Amino acid sequence: MLGKQGKRLNDVKGSKAKKWAIVTLAGVIWIAPVLGAGQQVWSGSSWQSVAAAASTTTSKLSEEILTSGAKLMKYSYTTTRSGSKVNVLADVIQVDLQNPYVKLDVMTGKGGNLNSKQSTGGMAKENGAVAAVNGDYFNVSGELAPIGGQVSDGVLVSTPSELSGMYALTVTKDGKPMIDEYSFDGTVKADDGSTFALRGINKEDYTVESSSVKYSHANSMYIYTPAWTSTKRPNDPSTTPTEVLVQNGVITQISDKKALNMTVPADGYILRAHGTAATWIMTHLAVGQTLNADYKLKAKTTGETVDPSNLQMMIGGHTILVNGGKAATFSRDIVASGIGGIRARTAVGYSQDGRYVYIIAAEKNSNSSGLSLTELQSFMTSIGVWKGMNLDGGGSTTMVTRPLGEETAGLTFNTEYGTEQRQVVNTLGVFSTAPEGKLKGFAVSGSQTLLVGQEGKYTAKGYDTYYNPIATGDIKMTWKSSNNGIVSVSNGTIKGLKPGTATLTATSNGASSSIKVTVLGGSELASLTAGSGLGSLQAGTTISIPVTAKTKDGQSVTVPADSLTWEFIGFKGKVSADQLTVSSVNAGAQVGYAIGRYDGYSTVVVLSAAASETIWENFENVSYPINFTTNASGVTGSASVTAGTGEKAGSKVLQLSYDMTAGIGKMYAYAQLNGSTGKEVSATATSMSMDVMGDKSLNWLRAEFTDASGKTVYADLAKAIDWDGWKKLNVDLNGLNIAYPAKLKRIYVVNVEEGQDERAKAGTVAFDNIAFTMPSKSSEVGLPTGTASLVLGQKSMTVNGTKKAIDAAPVLKNGTTYVPIKHVLDAFGGQASWDSKNQRITVVRGGKLIDLVVGQKEFIINGIRQSATVAPYVSGGRTLVPLRLVSEQLGLTVKWEQNTKTVTISS
Repeated sequence: MLGKQGKRLNDVKGSKAKKWAIVTLAGVIWIAPVLGAGQQVWSGSSWQSVAAAASTTTSKLSEEILTSGAKLMKYSYTTTRSGSKVNVLADVIQVDLQNPYVKLDVMTGKGGNLNSKQSTGGMAKENGAVAAVNGDYFNVSGELAPIGGQVSDGVLVSTPSELSGMYALTVTKDGKPMIDEYSFDGTVKADDGSTFALRGINKEDYTVESSSVKYSHANSMYIYTPAWTSTKRPNDPSTTPTEVLVQNGVITQISDKKALNMTVPADGYILRAHGTAATWIMTHLAVGQTLNADYKLKAKTTGETVDPSNLQMMIGGHTILVNGGKAATFSRDIVASGIGGIRARTAVGYSQDGRYVYIIAAEKNSNSSGLSLTELQSFMTSIGVWKGMNLDGGGSTTMVTRPLGEETAGLTFNTEYGTEQRQVVNTLGVFSTAPEGKLKGFAVSGSQTLLVGQEGKYTAKGYDTYYNPIATGDIKMTWKSSNNGIVSVSNGTIKGLKPGTATLTATSNGASSSIKVTVLGGSELASLTAGSGLGSLQAGTTISIPVTAKTKDGQSVTVPADSLTWEFIGFKGKVSADQLTVSSVNAGAQVGYAIGRYDGYSTVVVLSAAASETIWENFENVSYPINFTTNASGVTGSASVTAGTGEKAGSKVLQLSYDMTAGIGKMYAYAQLNGSTGKEVSATATSMSMDVMGDKSLNWLRAEFTDASGKTVYADLAKAIDWDGWKKLNVDLNGLNIAYPAKLKRIYVVNVEEGQDERAKAGTVAFDNIAFTMPSKSSEVGLPTGTASLVLGQKSMTVNGTKKAIDAAPVLKNGTTYVPIKHVLDAFGGQASWDSKNQRITVVRGGKLIDLVVGQKEFIINGIRQSATVAPYVSGGRTLVPLRLVSEQLGLTVKWEQNTKTVTISS
């Protein structure tokens, strides 16, 4: 796919300096040098880092049937990058070309026509495909036609472009696959016997690769069929076209040096010619005569002539990847082509015996890092690909598949941009040709994980003997659990009762299907969050607290808030559905805690009497300098406070404009605050929000902090600026481990090198109303401050100069000081409670809640599981906690004086 920032193909017309080719990838046109014999594909050390590691492993994770003759397999591919192991997920559709009930075909745009684009999922739904992936490269600023050749349902839709090293996959009508470079050879023949070369069918204008650069349409003749729906047909800018309308093989109109003002009719085609081709038309053709067109394809490697009418399908791609079961030398310079780096990938190949076609998509999302092309080669050979080629990857990589029993295909995995599917001009689809069969079984769908007390929703959809969906009508289903003590089935309600795994089975008319359901215990959770975890401590306040549990293996599960057990400190309230309501506030309470527990695991909502979110900067009265900086020569721009536009009209905003078109590599455009110093964020912030005017550049938007320890911390504001106009962004800062007070130094746009072709290099963004949520600032109002000291072995504690007796002395054990936490809380505020049944200490202070369990090094702070090197223990009937661990988690500072054996705590 080609991008809005790319040059038009005819911009390079007349270049003599080098042998050039037009290569494209999802977002821009790249002018790339063609490799000569013996030349290296890679150049520069930055690309050496993505070479395939010496040691790689491929493991199949799952396999499921899509339809008779096609199945989906998910793999984990492990490799090493920069000394670290990396796991990548890849999804492979295996199609059996010998199965009479499945076929491959190419889908085009909307309604099966060129000059339009549609998402992969949209095309699959429109055409009834069982599965599909995005296909060929194309120019998004042009007329939306594939760069390579295309045959759909046995019809030649588009011919290959004259670009070296661009491969294509064909499958004959009798199921024989071949991957090769293809050229086009065609002629038109007049009634007088004279002929003229036909250069292509349904092609856009571009610069041809040859010894001397030639324009694709100069002195040339092209056919445009009804598949070309646009009234605009590509041009040679140096001449005026002559067009001929041919209907049912007979010439019905000739328009000399003027295009026909029409689309191509369903019963014919338009012959479009320039220069010498136009002269031939006016010399040899006349209205009423017949006109014959003859054409064929030729495979470069084998020299085989291919009649397009013998093909079931053809789809174009890019470089060859695998040949003879081994990684092949790239047929194009992938660096100059802009398709290097670690990206999501789409590829296709076939087995040595030609029986199986493998449709491959490597994921790049929150679960997988993507692959380099070299790594993709390694993966393809590991699963048995004999010959394979690259399709359009990066942000265009999309795979949709139809689960058993379902009517339509859905996303197999998230794309680089989440659930968004890029629109493309064609896709490679898998279709079932089977007749309707008999009921074979059911596919059970529903959550494979439940929480204690959570009800699950499960459905069973029927599929036939060919694994296609079949209507089950009013067939009655019977549900049964293998262990009703773990997952119960009662009166149609399925519910998790206690941690463990049970098998849930649906049965009807002798057919059955099962799903394993795991009820998660608290010990399997990594975090439990209730909304933002913050709120206002005012009677009558209602706070939305949707609860999300994240397991240790990375799964996210939505939990009904009212399925947790709640306790309230500092107020009275209730939880109904996902809403917390404050009924009344205890006298004098400045902070309240709603503590929710799930199987012993806690989460907390901290309620403050003071406001929890503060506008940090609205740019109305800026008294410090703001300036533009960059990391790369050739990058220009500006950063300044200016009048807002649109919904911000009448207020001031920070505007950042940038132009990176003259830069190279990874490029940044910074709006720098207060010189090199930054502006202070005074207290611990859990989140940041700001209004951002986007430019839909797809660039990365970030913020840079310097924390109290001098550490630089980066916060992602948006992985891709994929919107226009103003939008409010909310950023979670909890996981960044920022030490406060910190300083926000700059907000900036990044155009990274990988996939740079997909993003705009120039644009303007703006910012307003930067706000921070500072529960530590509001929830700690009124907490005692000062200094306290304790001496090992002494039952006393000095607080702000006053010595007080305590009932237990600090203890040193294995280099760690332990104390009853009550003494620290007496001095600095907060409270602790003891749960003897679960051997758990719960400590609250300010905006923090900590759960510690005797003998366990793991602890929970504000719903997040963390690990320590030490654990609480019981001595003499008292529970002792690690002083430094707990105090510092509560925001206190602890110092140790070796000579006097004194611990000093300050706030």
